[in-house]
Amino acid sequence: MAQVQYIGTGRRKSSVARVRLVPGEGTIVINNRDVSDYLPYETLLLIINQPLEATETKGSYDVHVNVNGGGFTGQAGAIRHGIARALLQVDPDFRPALKSAGLLTRDARAKERKKPGLRGARRSPQFSKR
Repeated sequence: MAQVQYIGTGRRKSSVARVRLVPGEGTIVINNRDVSDYLPYETLLLIINQPLEATETKGSYDVHVNVNGGGFTGQAGAIRHGIARALLQVDPDFRPALKSAGLLTRDARAKERKKPGLRGARRSPQFSKR
């Protein structure tokens, strides 16, 4: 018999996370590594656990994640988004709790592109009067 699993895709900046929730005891595995080995900062661990705490399901699901692109912060945000979407498949009644915590919204902030004639996205070259 196949194990029940819930799938969610999360995105943030240039990171994409494919998240699988499997009933278990609450272990989090990211790219076949333990979460504490993969993420360098404790605050990122708190970000990842936000959807599980909002729905009070911490410790009842094992989280398996494949994530690529971006840096640690973008990846943590993508994982959070993916977990929130997967929890909706677990129980649609979680929607109000996740929505009020702002966990279902894809964070659209990304790096702005560099424009021609400028030094960055908006920084102009230094002005010289003479």
